[in-house]
Amino acid sequence: MTALGLPDAPTAEPHVHPASRLRTILDSVAAEDGSLPPLNEELVRAMRLPDDLPEPLGISEVAEITGITAHTLRYYERIGLVETARDAAGRRVYDRDALGRIAFVTWLRLSGMPIASVGRYLELVKAGPDTRDERLALLLEQRAAIVAQLRDLQGALAVVDYKITTYGGSCGA
Repeated sequence: MTALGLPDAPTAEPHVHPASRLRTILDSVAAEDGSLPPLNEELVRAMRLPDDLPEPLGISEVAEITGITAHTLRYYERIGLVETARDAAGRRVYDRDALGRIAFVTWLRLSGMPIASVGRYLELVKAGPDTRDERLALLLEQRAAIVAQLRDLQGALAVVDYKITTYGGSCGA
């Protein structure tokens, strides 16, 4: 266990979507009011892939580990978001780098980033370090969109809380 009470090496649970895994991690470190500590190395480490993953993995194993369907994995490959090798029989085989890319693409998609923007970001990464400013601009734009969405959700929560209290209910844990 880490200082925050997180497991040292997270284990992959079958059919656990990355959003659920992240939610579990964040719930474990959230304050009573729901606020989160700043992102730090310990939280980033807790979100990493387990160290004991076998290599290579087939598409069904990757689907089970990531919670991403095989159909979506094939789609991501087809549009160039993920590159994967093939074995002698022509089946997809995923290494740790491919799994890391899938996880990264998943986090960007969970943030609401459109697939076209994810693809553009990955193109810029491939183009090299001279694209750093453009990558930063894409991420800052996505951050602004997330902040706006959070404000909208906070407003929606306030309305729901108000209605709950008008019916005699109470809000909070």
